[in-house]
Amino acid sequence: MKRCPTCNKTFTDQNLSYCIDDGTPLVSVYDDEDELTEVGRSSWTPPAYQAPSYTPPGSSGQQRRTWPWVVGIIGLLVFALAGVLLIPRIVKKSAPIIVSNSNSNSESNSNSHANHNSNSGNENTAETSANSEANVSSPPPTDKEVVLVQLKDLEHEWTVANLNADKKKLGQILADDYVSAGRDGKMEGKAEYINTIERDTRVKRWEFEDLRLTLRGDRATLLGKVHLEYEDGERVYDFVDRFVWRDSRWQATGSEVTRNQ
Repeated sequence: MKRCPTCNKTFTDQNLSYCIDDGTPLVSVYDDEDELTEVGRSSWTPPAYQAPSYTPPGSSGQQRRTWPWVVGIIGLLVFALAGVLLIPRIVKKSAPIIVSNSNSNSESNSNSHANHNSNSGNENTAETSANSEANVSSPPPTDKEVVLVQLKDLEHEWTVANLNADKKKLGQILADDYVSAGRDGKMEGKAEYINTIERDTRVKRWEFEDLRLTLRGDRATLLGKVHLEYEDGERVYDFVDRFVWRDSRWQATGSEVTRNQ
């Protein structure tokens, strides 16, 4: 008979060398079976099988207590927070307060400089905003009735500037690429037009008639007639004026004038 030293299970099969439950090598219970008596064989009872208890590796068998660590960490946090809140108050209470005339004067001077700089900054900001608004060009109007009113007003301003030889106003009305036929029939640009303009006091009144507008995006063409009343009579001219929308306003790029009567 053989016995497993691990589980104490006995086996009568002499051919077995290892325990069929846990694989432990078997040992013989008796060295000499002849020494056993019939009474001994009948009276011996193998011990009951007890499964070995399993203990996970690294386990101490006692559950660690974590609440002391938690309490300690919370205490440190409370202590640190109390130090952050109390230290500045203690420093403020212990620091002496010194007031002198020199500090008052310095403070007044610094305030005056600050106010001056603030006002200068506001003026610079307003100027910058005005310049930025001027540089931003609005899109050209698309309503023909609105454009017709705008160009008619511009024609009146143009006529007044011509009669008064207002070169500054003409510089605003005429575009930089303005081209027209001069008195001698030759083409002249903006600079020649303005330099050769002369004041004319003979015209008493004028009136525009039969105005027709052609509008294509930022380009506009105005056709019509202008009646000029002189001291010695009236004259009628047919004109074709061309305009472009630039810098949020209409500017003249060309003009053709022919006498009707």
